[in-house]
Amino acid sequence: MTLDALVIGGGPAGLMAAEQIGRAGYRVHLAEAKPTLARKFLMAGKSGLNLTKVEADFTAAYRDDWITGYVDAFAPEAVQDFARGLGIELFTGSTGRVFPVGMKASPMLRAWIGRLVGLGVEIRTRWCWRGFAGDDFLFDTSQGQVSLRPRVTVLALGGASWPRLGSDAAWVPWLADKGVQIAPFRPANMGFVVHWSPHMQRHFGTPVKGAALITDGGVTRGEFVISARGIEGGGIYAVSAEMRDGSPLALDLAPDLGADQIAERLARLPAKESLTNRLRKALHFDALRIALLNEWGRPLPQDSAALAALIKLLPVHHAGPRPIAEAISSAGGIARAALSPDLELRALPGVFAAGEMLDWEAPTGGYLLTACLATGHHAGLAAARHLAA
Repeated sequence: MTLDALVIGGGPAGLMAAEQIGRAGYRVHLAEAKPTLARKFLMAGKSGLNLTKVEADFTAAYRDDWITGYVDAFAPEAVQDFARGLGIELFTGSTGRVFPVGMKASPMLRAWIGRLVGLGVEIRTRWCWRGFAGDDFLFDTSQGQVSLRPRVTVLALGGASWPRLGSDAAWVPWLADKGVQIAPFRPANMGFVVHWSPHMQRHFGTPVKGAALITDGGVTRGEFVISARGIEGGGIYAVSAEMRDGSPLALDLAPDLGADQIAERLARLPAKESLTNRLRKALHFDALRIALLNEWGRPLPQDSAALAALIKLLPVHHAGPRPIAEAISSAGGIARAALSPDLELRALPGVFAAGEMLDWEAPTGGYLLTACLATGHHAGLAAARHLAA
C-alpha cells in the first residue's frame, strides 16, 4: 500500500505530528501497536497531567542543549494554547506547573482524537511495526501482515521506560541496521534501590519533608518517599540523573539551621536525655528523620558538634537506580548526529523522528511532555514540507 504519510506511535509526539501533516492536506495513517492510543499519556494523567510549566527560563531544565531550540519554537505558551484549543480549561499552580482544571488526560485525548479524525487521519490500532522489508514498513495486524511504502514517515515510538505501555525500544536494532546512530538507553527520573534495615519498615510509604538533597551539582529542596524498594518521588527524580552518572547523595536534615546553631541547641539539653528526645526537643525532628539518621549515620557521635555536622551532611547509601522499566522516562535513543535540523534521519531520507525516541533528557514537571509535543510539532511540519517539495 502506498500513501502520503505514515506516523508510527500514538503518543503525544505522534499525534502532534499526524495533526500537522493532516492540516497540510495530506492523507495520514497513524499506526499504534496497542489497542488504544496514548497509554503513557493517560497514565501520567492519573497523577494530574502536568502539561507544562510557566517559569522565566524553562529550557534551563533540559540536560541536552540541542533540544531547546525545538522547545523554544513550541514553548509553554504554545502548549497551553494548544490545550485550550481542544476545549481544555487550565490552571497554573503555585510552582508554575500547568494542569487541566479536571486534572485528567482522557478529556483532552478524546477531543484530540476527534480533531484528528476530522482532519482525515486514519488511526490504526493493534498495528505493530515489525521492521523493514527493503524500503517498506512491515506491520503485524489483526488482518495479517501489511506492508506500507509511504512518501514520508514520522517515527514516535517512545523510549525504553514503561514498556508495558508501549515504549519497549524494539525499534533500536531495525534503525541501527539502517545506519542510524543510537545512544544506549538509561533510566531517567527514577527511584534508587535501598536495602533497608528492619526498623525502617514502619516508615514505608512516608514522605520525607523538610530536608535538602545535596549532590555534586548543588543543594535542592524537595520531598521524596521511603518505599520498600528504596527512595523515590519528586525530590529524588530532580537529582536522579546526577546520581545515575556517579554523584553521591547526602541529606541536610535541618536545612534552615546552621551547624553551629544545631550544636548549640543540642548542647543545651541535659546529657541524661536520650538522643531521640534531644533531637525531638531541640530540632523538632519527626520519627522518620530520626530513623534516617540512625539508618545512615550509626554509630551516632555523642559530641554535639560532630552530630550537627552529620545532620547537615548525612550520606545516603543506595544500591543504584531502579530498572529502566520502572523509570518515568529514559535517556538515550536516536543520537543528535543521526538527525538533520528538521529531525529527519540522515540515513533514511523522508523518515523523521520525534519524542522520547530522541536522545535528550529532562526532569519531571511538564518538561517531558512539552518536548514531546514540540518535537512532534516540528517533525510533522517538516514532513509536510517534504511532501510539498
